[in-house]
Amino acid sequence: MLEYNKERGAYMLNTVGQKGQIVIEKAIREQLGLQPGYVAVQKLAGDHVEIFFYPPEHRQSLRGILASKTTKRVANEEWATLRERAWSEAGRVAAQESTA
Repeated sequence: MLEYNKERGAYMLNTVGQKGQIVIEKAIREQLGLQPGYVAVQKLAGDHVEIFFYPPEHRQSLRGILASKTTKRVANEEWATLRERAWSEAGRVAAQESTA
């Protein structure tokens, strides 16, 4: 049952399973637009955990749409390295923001 508290917002009561897993209730998943494959980033915030969701990578090309807005061409072989670098940078920035 989805409950609402003015101070805390919407919340659901769940039990942590043996593997440390919890269920994100359907009403919350729908409200956030979560789909299978989304990346969940967890952050310890004092006495609770904050979870941020990011959509998975897609395989659709944006080359045509973004062609007029790009100034640098990247070889297909470089994409994996650049993607890893971008995720690492995003994690570093998120960690800095959480300590600020």
